[in-house]
Amino acid sequence: MQLILNYPEKLPDALQQSPEQFEREAVMAMAVKLYEMKRISSGTAAALVGVERVEFLLDLHRYGVAAIDLTAEELLKEIKRD
Repeated sequence: MQLILNYPEKLPDALQQSPEQFEREAVMAMAVKLYEMKRISSGTAAALVGVERVEFLLDLHRYGVAAIDLTAEELLKEIKRD
């Protein structure tokens, strides 16, 4: 499926990014937020962004999100789910 998002033409320039960089960061921000809210797994978030799970987890610090914010039981479920 595809999500189409309208944004002001000058927004990438205001953020000192190319349109491609801005769009990639927007997708990453959405994936990070959904992961942080525990709505999707790290594997699903990584697939949304188009990167490996480890790469996604390593990038979470850029958004102020802990890579692992789970109890031991939740962590085991997470590992088994992906």
